[in-house]
Amino acid sequence: MQIGRYTLKNNLIVAPMAGVTDRPFRMLCKRMGAGMAVSEMVASNSLLYGSEKTKRRANHAGEVDPISVQIVGADPKMLAQAARYNVDNGAQIIDINMGCPAKKICNVMAGSALMQNEKLVADILEAVVNAVDVPVTLKTRTGWDKTNRNAINIARIAESSGIQALAIHGRTRACAYTGDAEYDTIRAVKAEVRIPIIANGDITSPEKAKYVLDHTGADAVMIGRAAQGRPWLFREIEHYLTTGTHLLAPQVDEIQNVLVAHLADLYDFYGEHTGLRVARKHISWYTKGLSGSAVFRHRMNQLDSLDEQMQAVTDFFAEQKASSARLLYEGELAA
Repeated sequence: MQIGRYTLKNNLIVAPMAGVTDRPFRMLCKRMGAGMAVSEMVASNSLLYGSEKTKRRANHAGEVDPISVQIVGADPKMLAQAARYNVDNGAQIIDINMGCPAKKICNVMAGSALMQNEKLVADILEAVVNAVDVPVTLKTRTGWDKTNRNAINIARIAESSGIQALAIHGRTRACAYTGDAEYDTIRAVKAEVRIPIIANGDITSPEKAKYVLDHTGADAVMIGRAAQGRPWLFREIEHYLTTGTHLLAPQVDEIQNVLVAHLADLYDFYGEHTGLRVARKHISWYTKGLSGSAVFRHRMNQLDSLDEQMQAVTDFFAEQKASSARLLYEGELAA
C-alpha cells in the first residue's frame, strides 16, 4: 500500500476515532500488525493550538512512521493553517475529515456535512494540498443521506485536487453507524478513480476483511470499532490474508499483558487524573465477554486511583485463570 512517498507494511489501517486513537492506542495497533494508524481529529481552529488537549494530540514521540494526523473544520484557510501546524509538529500525512457524522461537527458544517457542498470540498482540498509538502488524504462517507449519495463526485474532486488516498465509510451521514455498510458504493468509487481507495465499515473479522477487499477492489481496509479491546485483530487479519489460515485467539495471559502495558502507556501519556478515566473504557473493551466482566466493570469504574485500578485488573485476570484451571480440573475428573 502506497500513500505518496510512504510505503505501508500492509493494507490494514486504524480508523481515526475521537477519544480512542490517541498515541498509546495507535502505537499498540501498529505493534499488533496495523500498517498505519490515523490520529483522532484535531480541530482547525487556531485558538485551540495552545490547549493541553491539542498539544497532547500533536505529541508523536516514539511513534512508528508514517504519522497520519486528521484535521477537521470547514474553512479552507484555517484547515490549511492546521495542516501546516501539524506538519511542523511531526505529521507526515495529513488526513481531512469529511466523514464524521456527529451532530456537534455537522452543525458547524464540518465533517460529513461538507459533502453537501462540493464547491467547498474542492476549495478545502486544494487549499490543504497546496499548503503542505506531505501527502494529503481524505475520509468521507457515501453521501449525505440515502437519496444524496455523491461519493463518486467527491472522489473525482479529490483525485483532481491532488489527494493521495481516499477512505470511504460505507454509510451516509444520516445513517451514522446503523444499517449495513454499502460496499457496492465503495466498489463503484474504486472503478471511477485511480487513487488508492480504503474501505471502511463493519470490518470485524479476517473473513470480513478479505470479503471487503475482494468485493470492492479497494486497496486497503480501515478498521475502527472492532479493534477496541482487540488490537490483535490486525495481526489476525494480516495472517489470514497471507496464509488463508487463522491464528489462535489470544489466551487470557496475553490479553492481560497487552492490557497492562496499554494502561501503563495511558497513565504515562495522560497523567493520573485523565489517565485513570481514559483507561476505564479500554478496560471495559478488553474484558467484555469474559466471565464476570459486567460486575467487574461496574466496580472498576468507581475506583479513584491508578494503583486501585491496576490491582483490580490484576485480581480480575487472576480469577479468570483460576476459573479456567477449575474447569479444566473438573473436566479431567469427569473424563
